[in-house]
Amino acid sequence: MASGVTVSDQCINDFRELKLKHNHKYIIYSLSADLRNIVTVKTSSEPEYEKFLADLPENECRWAVYDFEFAKDGARRNKICFVSWSPDEARIKQKMVFASSRDALRRSLDGVAVEIQGTDYSEVAYETVLGKVSSSTR
Repeated sequence: MASGVTVSDQCINDFRELKLKHNHKYIIYSLSADLRNIVTVKTSSEPEYEKFLADLPENECRWAVYDFEFAKDGARRNKICFVSWSPDEARIKQKMVFASSRDALRRSLDGVAVEIQGTDYSEVAYETVLGKVSSSTR
């Protein structure tokens, strides 16, 4: 934890509900206003990937976990994706704090299969993520 930021228990509990109970399709995380804690901003069971993308702000950093469903070799598969969203339009200080705090959250989330880094929407588009999760599946 290079930045000294802590992960709230709610973040971990929400992730467990996504992973084990499939109560959520995605979770969006951010830093608290005082920049000391990572907190859950939103959980959603909305199945449309476009709704997830709409919840990523154009000018603020976020982290997210998405339960990505896809078909490969005729079988339905799921991969949990960790998304580091740092848009080009975000403030430099926010980008620096998010980058140094990322590992604290990532280490707390056991079971993530694929990591995605996005600075614009093309890097987190459905087809881009599908390519990454498909290549990580045997």
